[in-house]
Amino acid sequence: MGSQSYFKALIICLIALIGSTQAQLQLGFYAKSCPKAEQIILKYVVEHIHNAPSLAAALIRLHFHDCFVNGCDGSVLVDSTPGNQAEKDAIPNLTLRGFGFIEAIKRLVEAECPGVVSCADILALTARDSIHATGGPYWNVPTGRRDGFISRAADPLRSLPAPFHNLTTQLTLFGNVGLDANDLVLLVGAHTIGIAHCSSISTRLYNFTGKGDTDPTIDNGYAKNLKTFKCKNINDNSLIEMDPGSRDTFDLGYYKQVVKRRGLFQSDAELLTSPITRSIIASQLQSTQGFFAEFAKSMEKMGRINVKLGSEGEIRKHCARVNN
Repeated sequence: MGSQSYFKALIICLIALIGSTQAQLQLGFYAKSCPKAEQIILKYVVEHIHNAPSLAAALIRLHFHDCFVNGCDGSVLVDSTPGNQAEKDAIPNLTLRGFGFIEAIKRLVEAECPGVVSCADILALTARDSIHATGGPYWNVPTGRRDGFISRAADPLRSLPAPFHNLTTQLTLFGNVGLDANDLVLLVGAHTIGIAHCSSISTRLYNFTGKGDTDPTIDNGYAKNLKTFKCKNINDNSLIEMDPGSRDTFDLGYYKQVVKRRGLFQSDAELLTSPITRSIIASQLQSTQGFFAEFAKSMEKMGRINVKLGSEGEIRKHCARVNN
């Protein structure tokens, strides 16, 4: 009896060990189950991204917002239902774009390999391919993510860094998902491309302390320019470049703006309040190639946040809704 119990326990442990080694992200996860998947995604991105290069910024933001809330599980792609308000309808996500782009790719991949490739993986690969196709860095995207069942509008408010957050809050939210100060500085470096809405800085420009004042940490000339030509009053919700002059070019422009106290968001200015984050910015400014390499490491790290693997989650047929 004793030996039988021992061997049963050993078998259970071996099964668990095999399961844990199989259930992990890996490069080329779909090499056998859907060998053309990554090629299909890349082909679609290359054919379409140049028609709307600003979409590259939208897609990497979509990936970021997905990973920070319930992990990289495609939950940000889910539509609300009468019984549930989903993540995409949370206030921080109302300006997200690129859902149709992801759904179009999903249809192509489903036609090739039904029920095999997750929406979470498609989003991760599309974000990488769109940035690289428009001249930005390339990073490894190991695959094998599964799609989550849960998407709640309340979750982004608790998990996502906001434009008005101080450095302590930003570091806490990054730390909550296993990222550090280095990852924070590198990942916000993606602000070198894309646009924002004036609503994200209206308080900073017009009512910082509730007395009709401007945030004193912002460069006076930059603030005046913003109020004169971009965000002309506190209710203006026009679009505004995060990296003026090179919003479609993935470069060191964002960091150059930050050190001049011309970071668009209060959260950008907060990076100058710590010698640690200041030194990380200074390091990135040494070389575009070095920044690309370090950014790639942090992106791959972000893409591993709380992923669902093995028998967890599901493979959605449509990215906007869970199966059944």
